[in-house]
Amino acid sequence: MLASELRGQGVTMVLGTVVDMAGVARAKWVPVSRIGDFQANGMGACPSWNVFCIDSTLAFTKDLNVIGDLRIRIDTDRLAVIDDGVAWAPGSFFNQDGTPSANCARTRLADICNRTSLRATVGAELEFALLGANGQPVTSTGWTGYGARSSLEQAPFFASLLRRAQRAGLGIEQFHAEAGVDQFEVSLSPADPVAAADAVVLARILIGRAAAEHGMRVSFSPLPFAGGAGNGAHLHMSLQTNGTLVFSGGDGPHGLTLEGGNAIGGVLESLPELQAVFAGSVLSPARIGPGKWSGAARCWGLENREAAVRFVAATPSNPRGANIELKVVDPSANPYLAIAAFLGSALRGISQQTPLPPEEPAAPQAVETLTGTQADIIAAFADSPVAKEILGEAIVEALVSARSYEVEQFSRLPLEDVTEMFREAWSF
Repeated sequence: MLASELRGQGVTMVLGTVVDMAGVARAKWVPVSRIGDFQANGMGACPSWNVFCIDSTLAFTKDLNVIGDLRIRIDTDRLAVIDDGVAWAPGSFFNQDGTPSANCARTRLADICNRTSLRATVGAELEFALLGANGQPVTSTGWTGYGARSSLEQAPFFASLLRRAQRAGLGIEQFHAEAGVDQFEVSLSPADPVAAADAVVLARILIGRAAAEHGMRVSFSPLPFAGGAGNGAHLHMSLQTNGTLVFSGGDGPHGLTLEGGNAIGGVLESLPELQAVFAGSVLSPARIGPGKWSGAARCWGLENREAAVRFVAATPSNPRGANIELKVVDPSANPYLAIAAFLGSALRGISQQTPLPPEEPAAPQAVETLTGTQADIIAAFADSPVAKEILGEAIVEALVSARSYEVEQFSRLPLEDVTEMFREAWSF
């Protein structure tokens, strides 16, 4: 019945995606007539798909190599028409016996949600740079950060994106020109955590298709050009317990409840160990630093854009209610793992009653900053009991393998060369 319905909409083929540990989307296609098989039985994929690297090299481990087979099953509840004749759905990895794979990021996120009585809602902000057909900036002169003219010049692109988003059922809240040349930001509607991660994948696909429609390309690199502005992939999260909001209505600073403070404490406590999930690529360290609004300061603060955790209070001007924003996340992160680590560390803070650190309204230089080499970031993650607790040993091993390859192959190259090599690596 679903295949017939899709044919009625002109769909002839179905795309199913998974996102690997390097943050790159990989895909399988079927004719629309086989969508039922794609959903129920899945399409084959070697276990080594979990250790693809950003240059498509495979970083084999003992368990993830050429032996064995997995199945990618799509979730047709999230099905969306993304182009003429093409429907898309997010996929999850399963073993051949039908059990979920321990390496599946999407399944791990769902498990975290299912193990708690708290209800989380997540919204994503996606920064990206539009490129010309040659992969270089579209605008040569006259760019104005946050400028009306800069936005109006790309109005046809955004009109195409909104049309595609409406067709696909993707909620877009707002968009604007950012600080960097040809850099824009799109804010997505909040949703449950798995749906929010699916929306990130869908949005990045649609942004890419809309750009192609106008003869452009798109970069979701953490740093598209050496010396230029970096792209973030910020995550906002709100929590409820038994219908009560966690980040407002309390006696703590700015209305925080005790659990809300614990959640922020948990995120900040584990942040250095989980940074490899949020911003662990070879280009990620170059984006993070004081003055870049990248969340480099390991602290929290009300509307503080230098803090790793920005607190957004419940006010009459905030219809979405109080939430916390994790600013250190960049587009090289697997969105399912990033949300899993964000939510998991907040829940861990609540369960362990982690104290809320003092607020740092100005993020002074005395605050610890999230700087360091990619090798340092990966080593902290590899040795972290918290990472294994939240994400599982299989995912930790796979992510470490894929990112360690980047350290070995690319970390000593000039930044200009690395930005050129991977400008479009994370474009879906």
